[in-house]
Amino acid sequence: MADSDSSPQTAAFWAQADALLRKNLTYQKRNFNANCRLISFPFVLCTLLIITQKLLDNQINKKSKQCGCQCIDTNGDGTCETVCGLQFSDLDQSPSCPVPSPLKWPPLLQVPAPQHRAVRSASNPSKDLPDESCRQTGNCPVTILITGTNQTLGQSLAASMFSPPSPLNSTNSVLGSDSTTKQDSFLDPAFVEGSLYNIQSQCTSNSTVNVSVSLDVSKSSPFNFVKETVCVPSLNLWRNSSSEINDQIYRGYEKGNAERQYNEILGAYDFLNSNANNFNVNVWYNATNKDNYDGQFNLVRLPRALNLVSNAYLQLFQGRMVLEFIKEMPKPATKEKLDIASLLGTLFFAWVVIQLFPVVLTALVYEKQQKLRIMMKMHGLGDGPYWMISYMYFLVICALYMVVFVAFGSLVVVGYICVFATGLLGAFLFQSFVEDASFPILLSTSFCWLSMRNSCLGFTYCLLLLFSSFTLMEIVSLITEGWILFMELYPGFALYRGLYEFAEYALRGNSMGTDGMKWGNLSASENGMSDVMIIMLLEWIALLFIAYYVDQVFSSGSGKNPKYLLQKFRKKRPSSFRRPSLGRQGSKVFVDMDKPDVVQEREKVEQLLLEPTASHSIVCDSLRKVYPGRDGNREKLAVRGLSLAIPRGECFGMLGPNGAGKTSFISMMIGLTMPTTGTAYVEGLDIQTQMDWVYTSMGVCPQHDLLWETLTGREHLLFYGRLKNLKGASLKRAVEESLRSVNLFNGGVADKQAGKYSGGMKRRLSVAISLIGDPKVVYMDEPSTGLDPASRNNLWKVVKRAKQDRAIILTTHSMEEAEYLCDRLGIFVDGSLQCVGNPKELRGRYGGSYVFTMTTSVNDEHDVEQMVRRLSPGAEKTYQMAGTQKFEMPKQEVSIADVFEAVEVAKSRFPVYAWGLSDTTLEDVFIKVANSAQQVHTLT
Repeated sequence: MADSDSSPQTAAFWAQADALLRKNLTYQKRNFNANCRLISFPFVLCTLLIITQKLLDNQINKKSKQCGCQCIDTNGDGTCETVCGLQFSDLDQSPSCPVPSPLKWPPLLQVPAPQHRAVRSASNPSKDLPDESCRQTGNCPVTILITGTNQTLGQSLAASMFSPPSPLNSTNSVLGSDSTTKQDSFLDPAFVEGSLYNIQSQCTSNSTVNVSVSLDVSKSSPFNFVKETVCVPSLNLWRNSSSEINDQIYRGYEKGNAERQYNEILGAYDFLNSNANNFNVNVWYNATNKDNYDGQFNLVRLPRALNLVSNAYLQLFQGRMVLEFIKEMPKPATKEKLDIASLLGTLFFAWVVIQLFPVVLTALVYEKQQKLRIMMKMHGLGDGPYWMISYMYFLVICALYMVVFVAFGSLVVVGYICVFATGLLGAFLFQSFVEDASFPILLSTSFCWLSMRNSCLGFTYCLLLLFSSFTLMEIVSLITEGWILFMELYPGFALYRGLYEFAEYALRGNSMGTDGMKWGNLSASENGMSDVMIIMLLEWIALLFIAYYVDQVFSSGSGKNPKYLLQKFRKKRPSSFRRPSLGRQGSKVFVDMDKPDVVQEREKVEQLLLEPTASHSIVCDSLRKVYPGRDGNREKLAVRGLSLAIPRGECFGMLGPNGAGKTSFISMMIGLTMPTTGTAYVEGLDIQTQMDWVYTSMGVCPQHDLLWETLTGREHLLFYGRLKNLKGASLKRAVEESLRSVNLFNGGVADKQAGKYSGGMKRRLSVAISLIGDPKVVYMDEPSTGLDPASRNNLWKVVKRAKQDRAIILTTHSMEEAEYLCDRLGIFVDGSLQCVGNPKELRGRYGGSYVFTMTTSVNDEHDVEQMVRRLSPGAEKTYQMAGTQKFEMPKQEVSIADVFEAVEVAKSRFPVYAWGLSDTTLEDVFIKVANSAQQVHTLT
């Protein structure tokens, strides 16, 4: 058969890549506005973020949140001056005030509220606890639990902690409060709005003191607090072990959270092995704030609890230590700020990143849905150039998107971006974009339609984003590092983890005034960023490999054997060879042995398989296609053991009724589906195993025009010409000749977008595409559909000239077209070839009769039939209606002169309105063969 030297030169990898790149650039230039909108999307997001941030800042820093001010007459002249400061502020306003000299507050204990103090109850039945009735009067004591190795020492120390000093004053008194602490103590809530308690071993009539705090904030506005205390007795209880104390404290939280009742302990001390020479103590302290569980952000009233036990020890053995005041560091005026970008963090920026996901997926699935991908492949475009150029294009879009996002975010001072080393954030986002461009490529190999289910993919992706954003913090803190790494193998979860770590650093940076994550933080074990970056790199490589493999096995035309990668190392074009098909013997049962032309065609195929020759471009060996049964339907036998040989320079026409199997045959030949059994050889190459090489010598004009709506006719031909290895002047010449041949050159039609073409113009362009680059085999599926008579005649001339040095398979329903263009015809019925031959042979073989037609009155129909029987005893009536009758008369039984003479005699006997005598047409042959074949298959 034909060797590799006689086949058309295949365009090299980079030539194919160049052709696709040029086409994509032209295509994207037409979509310039859409691309600009996509790349500018970060502008919109950042602008919305800034507007939202401004509105939020205005709400946070509105007057009720600003430092309190008052107009004061400082000079006594009746004019007032606005003075702002802590003395005019409430707790909500105080954080924004300047505090050059902070107030000194007496140290306080965190005291349980009266209704929460420990009493004897079902959950805590200790007999030494007070009765529950004290809650009715509000005089329940606060309980201190004590343990240690020396009970005497422990009880002595506990007794001296709350003994009233002399004289009684606010400095020496043990003060406490049940108020909720804040993030700072510039204004302590206990002195502004809470209750203040004076804790003593026993309350007496004079045990209540007034506590005053004063500070001259300005000369004209002294800042004074005077607070009356409420005496609360203390109850010191000994326990035998620290575990008993721990259990009792825990029981204080057990009773009915729904009832909001607790048995809270003020504090507990384990003096361990303390003695006169050694002071060693463990302290349990109360840091719980009722109805407010953000204690991790609030101050803890712990210094006074430590001072009490230390002072008690010193008083017993050495002296005494007094803790007089505590105070904050001075600070300037501040404004509260909640950085939206840092707060949203993972959710917002992951959402920004995945905006490109549906864009990439839609573009790839669109080419599959419109069958443009397989159209390119059938004209020689390899999978390697296609995926490389497609991926690089989306990568460039992602890179531009990322640069605009980071640059504009830095320009407008989006906190999440500005607190980072911009290069680090940019590198991470770019790596995430690289990976995200791979994931839709993998998904695109599994979907063929832009339907609701594809939209659901993006929706599902967003749901996973939300799930990851709101649960990642808990997951990271609960599961082991190994499980975290396993979860990050999911494409996207590593992205969420990385953005989560960025957000954590950003929040800390904003609140503490420090920088966010830097390059040096990548090696820190607590953030896991190094693992994230490595996993994302590995996922990128794995996704691209899996996407390419899945595309090769399942989506590229007829697909390949899953083991094809083992044979991928063979770089040379496979040699041409033929061998008899394994499925041929099984398909002989479908051949009607009474049809000598079909039998002869099969014998010719068998001879060509044994003795290959370069003269035949297409050899089909027992092709058989069976579609499996679905939804309760039986399997469909579409092609029944077809054997056919088409030499170079011949146009072979396939005729047949709808559903005969023509489309299934063409689909197998162009690689859309795989044969069930049998095979075919195109230019000596097996369509079962060497379809990629077959594509390099093939041209296809599909039944439906597969065109890019925004590309012009010239740009289509330039692209497909480059795929056929045409370059430079020869490419331009071939394109112009193709445009002229199909009448698309004049009047600016060639440079008009294909989406604005009429149906006939699109059809002519599809024919020109199939013929450009001198393909050795061309498949044309109803090429003249939708053309006007003039254009159809012109197109026929083009096809007739083109068939001189190539094999053409043409399907049509036009008998005129088949007779004009085709050297041989094959009538296909119910999946099998019924006859083969040129039009003249078929008319002679199946149309050996004249067709006589006569129209008379209904009353004279019997006379007409008698006349025909006298002329031709073997005549057969094929039509009768309203006086019109049609008869087929065997040619050997009648002469034309006898028919004319009989008609003249009939005219003298009854009125004849019309009559005619014609030879058998190709259409008559087609109808006769199709009807007889269908009757046979119906009976069988």
